[in-house]
Amino acid sequence: MDANSPKSAYSSYSSYSSLTRALAEVLVDVLWFVDGCEDDQMDPDGAVKVLEGVAHRVTQLSSDQRIEFIELLDSMAAEEADPSRRAFLEGFPEWFGLIEEEEDV
Repeated sequence: MDANSPKSAYSSYSSYSSLTRALAEVLVDVLWFVDGCEDDQMDPDGAVKVLEGVAHRVTQLSSDQRIEFIELLDSMAAEEADPSRRAFLEGFPEWFGLIEEEEDV
């Protein structure tokens, strides 16, 4: 097989157990990058639009899809070695509207 073929270029993704897991990883990578961009790296208004757009889309998931996504995020956070990325993963469900914010009692 040619080293430049699409299959070999993306062979590292074969380690994911499902397409859903692979796509969740990619989505989190993109959002973590956008969230961490400085103003000179990305237009702040554009960054907000991206983050709000994703938040809107994930709130449209069915209950079963939300549960699956939250479980994936929990699994990803448990496996994450980088503390700041782990915190991002742990906060993702609340920040992006997958679960309601817990009220102080």
